[in-house]
Amino acid sequence: MGFNKVVANADEAIKDIPDGATIMLGGFGLCGIPENSINALVKKGTKDLTCISNNAGVDDFGIGLMLKTRQVKKMISSYVGENAEFERQLLSGELEVELIPQGTLATRCLAAAYGYPAMFTPAGVGTEVAEGKEVRNFNGKDYLVEMAFEADYSIVKAWKGDTAGNVIFNKTARNFNEVMAKGAKISIVEVEELVPAGALDPNAIHVPGIYVHRIFEGKDYEKRIEQKTVSK
Repeated sequence: MGFNKVVANADEAIKDIPDGATIMLGGFGLCGIPENSINALVKKGTKDLTCISNNAGVDDFGIGLMLKTRQVKKMISSYVGENAEFERQLLSGELEVELIPQGTLATRCLAAAYGYPAMFTPAGVGTEVAEGKEVRNFNGKDYLVEMAFEADYSIVKAWKGDTAGNVIFNKTARNFNEVMAKGAKISIVEVEELVPAGALDPNAIHVPGIYVHRIFEGKDYEKRIEQKTVSK
């Protein structure tokens, strides 16, 4: 592959993702969603996916599109309150769900990025989150042993990237995208703007190209507002 990580488009980037894969998907709410890649997965029809994401999108956007087409077998998430179809599938037993405290979710992603097998956290001790998990005591305080995620692919969205795979996120769209880009076996990044290698300020780069396997310039991004309240 060399230093040029560029693929033509989303279809090319996700073409080898098989049924049954485990995928990390960046984004927080509707901010920093890898829209093009998700749309390509919907079009391809890849199914039985385990999706690791902070949330499950909304009914007609993000992961919500894959839920609607029944492509997701299991969701590993922190917040899922904006998706009626998710709720329906959960309550009917059609969807397997693992709910994780948000900090634990982020740190399990980070552990995968660092190559650590597990991490320790006091979050969830003494609750149903702890069921079936090892508890270790350090200095008189109990901690859960939480395993690092093992994801086959990560799919994230960045603001700018170069042909060598170096990427920069825009403000809060950095969210889960950064740690997920570093934490999977194959990292796919879609960017709003793709520039030649060397064009980015090295001091501004959030994810070095060493972590990125495929990068492409996306198109037709939708700037959504998650909650819109209009006074009468």
